[in-house]
Amino acid sequence: MSQIDRVLRSNLKLRHLQMLVALDQFRHLGRASEFLSQTQPAVSKSLAEVERMFGLDLFTRSTRGTEPTPFGEAVVRFARSVLSDYARTRDEIAAVASGAAGRVSVGAMVVATPGLVAGAVERLKRHSSLTTVHIEEGDLTRLLPRLRVGELDVIVARLEPGYASPDLSTEPLVEEAMRIVVRPDHPLATARKTKRPPWAELARMPWVMPPPWASSRIKLNQMFYSQQLDPPSDIVESASFLVTLTFLRQRGAAAFVADNVARYLAKEGLAKALPIDVPIELPPIGLLTLRNRRPSPAAEQFMNCCRETAAGKDVAPSAVRSRGGSTEGVSRR
Repeated sequence: MSQIDRVLRSNLKLRHLQMLVALDQFRHLGRASEFLSQTQPAVSKSLAEVERMFGLDLFTRSTRGTEPTPFGEAVVRFARSVLSDYARTRDEIAAVASGAAGRVSVGAMVVATPGLVAGAVERLKRHSSLTTVHIEEGDLTRLLPRLRVGELDVIVARLEPGYASPDLSTEPLVEEAMRIVVRPDHPLATARKTKRPPWAELARMPWVMPPPWASSRIKLNQMFYSQQLDPPSDIVESASFLVTLTFLRQRGAAAFVADNVARYLAKEGLAKALPIDVPIELPPIGLLTLRNRRPSPAAEQFMNCCRETAAGKDVAPSAVRSRGGSTEGVSRR
């Protein structure tokens, strides 16, 4: 390792960098000393120390003041760069510690996105617009491994009992009814409101279904069985919002979605909920984190915003389940 490389990597201290920048800025030992709240001999001694480290003259001294040499200009540029990064890092750490900024990585199931997640992000951004929120959509089979390796801070999802695990901490927040939706121009959507779509017709239709492991899929199949019908066989399985929307429009399929998703699709003119009751009970929607991992300030703030969104009746007003605390396992049912 060269001498200069060793000096830049190890020997220079923050006070040396501050001194070099001050000398370059004021071009005078006396004014630089005053700015640094040091005596002029102390600044002169510090400069001589740095020059000995490099084995180079960094500044020329004269009765007119101090001027950086070509070597000095290069070292001053390095000093300014380091001090700038230092200040930026200091400010970022202070902001993160105060919850004013930072980054949170969120895994989200479709069931939670338009209501709970969207409301929480809006609250978070009102409080701290500089916080970056990274959102990954998917089902628990995809999101849980990413949570366990630290790539996600929290998952907002339906707390499926089949995924209960000792390393997971869960917090139920809301419960939501389910709706059957079709595209707005579908014959069932444009039928008279007094006509309830028959389950037999729904069984013959193409569907976008939740994955087989999802409790909503199991409960929906049970609804068909209760009508003495086999569940639909023309299906696409997906937990993706975009896939669901694509096949609603492209194939005229029906889909089984949470009430907040159905209301969002209706508001945007993308789908319409059918006037049919789906009287099934499903696990609540809530937060899922690793039990022994302490959340970052930004992640904690996002989770607080989820709690506030639920408690503030921004989603499923009658379905507020909890405002805080953890539960053992994924569901109390």
